[in-house]
Amino acid sequence: NYIADFVCLKEKLIVEIDGRYHQLPENLKNDKERTDWLNSEGFRVIRFTNEEVLTNLDKVLNTISNTLKMPPSGDRGGSDGGKILLATVKGDVHDIGKNIVGVVLSCNNYEIIDLGVMVPPEKIIEAAKKEKVDVIGLSGLITPSLDEMVHLAKEMELQNFKVPLLIGGATTSKAHTAVKIDPEYQNAVVHVHDASKAVTVVGDLLQKDTSEAFKEQLKSEYEKVREGFYNRTEKKEYVSLAEARENKLKIDWKTAEIPVPKMIGVKVIEKVNLKKVIDYIDWGPFFRVWELKGRYPDILNDKIAGKEASRLFSDAKKMLNTVIKKDLLKAKAVFGIFPANSVEDDIEIYDPKDRNKKINKVVSLRQQIKKINGKPNLALSDFIAPKESGINDYIGCFAVTSGFGTEELAREFEADHDDYKVIMIKAISDRLAEALAEFLHQEVRMKFWGYSTDEQLNNEDLIKEEYTGIRPAPGYPASPDHTEKKTIWKLLDVEKNTGIKLTESLAMWPASSVSGYYFANKESRYFGVGKIKRDQLEDFAKRKKMSLEEAEKWLSPNLA
Repeated sequence: NYIADFVCLKEKLIVEIDGRYHQLPENLKNDKERTDWLNSEGFRVIRFTNEEVLTNLDKVLNTISNTLKMPPSGDRGGSDGGKILLATVKGDVHDIGKNIVGVVLSCNNYEIIDLGVMVPPEKIIEAAKKEKVDVIGLSGLITPSLDEMVHLAKEMELQNFKVPLLIGGATTSKAHTAVKIDPEYQNAVVHVHDASKAVTVVGDLLQKDTSEAFKEQLKSEYEKVREGFYNRTEKKEYVSLAEARENKLKIDWKTAEIPVPKMIGVKVIEKVNLKKVIDYIDWGPFFRVWELKGRYPDILNDKIAGKEASRLFSDAKKMLNTVIKKDLLKAKAVFGIFPANSVEDDIEIYDPKDRNKKINKVVSLRQQIKKINGKPNLALSDFIAPKESGINDYIGCFAVTSGFGTEELAREFEADHDDYKVIMIKAISDRLAEALAEFLHQEVRMKFWGYSTDEQLNNEDLIKEEYTGIRPAPGYPASPDHTEKKTIWKLLDVEKNTGIKLTESLAMWPASSVSGYYFANKESRYFGVGKIKRDQLEDFAKRKKMSLEEAEKWLSPNLA
């Protein structure tokens, strides 16, 4: 029992600052014995004199940095809490949530093996066996990642794994975990909603006196979740695709205002001035990244979260100012406005110079839940004038990023063992990407399409989407099919014009990227497609010219 000057459990590091008292012979002997014992327990111990700290701080910091580059020595090594493997699944590039979970667990004396992003299942399996981990944690943001998690659970069962499986990420849910993943793996499967719950969950899973009871409780709880899910599904009423189309949104196209764009075609913005974008930042999601609940700016004065929120906000503004001043992040954008008409649930897109030449199409999905009180079964195609009407209409699309430079900065912070700044730069980069999407949409409305030239909205109005038109994104409720990103990439030649790439699961890289469509019709609105029936799945597969199996894969979360 003794008092250490500095302890970092995550890195198994102890730093001692020795005054004159420690230079006495008997104390030198005691300190050596204590250091030897700590080394045997897997700790790295560094000792400095007061004079070294006061007169040569650079040397002190370099010594600490160099020590951290070497693995802990000794018989015990690692940590006493257990060994946890974390990975963002194949095809997914988002890792902020995973990183926060890793930091929280490591600070509670768990050893973390972080495999990073886009990790194939075979690599996860191999690393788990090699490292003899106690828990595997999977993360993902986009819906295709859900299937990757199911696949890995099946593989773990086939290979007779006995370690618990944690599931997390924005697209995951307790219901999906219970219905799709838990039945595939006999050991514990747990949906972890946020990082603050991870320590308790892992502790209950690994402690001998709570482990078995907790696992039994989980299996029982998830069985009830499945029953509830299937009961609710059975009670929901759906209509056929033909009936849903008959109940589409009916716009009087003869009297509808169709704004003619001032610019038709594709425009590339090679370098975006991020100074123009800052005022468009929605800070609400930034605080949710850190799991602080509350609305911005009210959260800054919150009795519970206000102090921490204010500190985070101050640090974020400082880093943001540095990023802008030193031009550390590169932002790019491309957008286009094209002649278009709807044909049933498709939106045909025509050559900007020749409306008679079809160059692509958007395949939209229609709500099939039974509606009441005259409410329509919506599809995005409802907001575009039908081809048979003879009316010329238009559609826009875009892709933006503020992510070039983010990974390089994150790696620099990782080299300095600064997890806080790693998470901070990624959170700021994400906010800038969303702000750029907001900024560009306003530019399109006011200048390039020009249907809202007198628009005067503040940032709060923009966040509330109080403008005319919408910008739905593939992979989100109104357009849940991620493969529609390929349409945008072809129309805008996105990779060539911006460098933004699509992974095999159709996540965007860099991670801080946004893409979507522009609809200008006054009747256009956001909605969720929800669950669809077999008839629409088959119709969708034909329209997309893909196999039924592939269609099921991409629309899995939306199948009733």
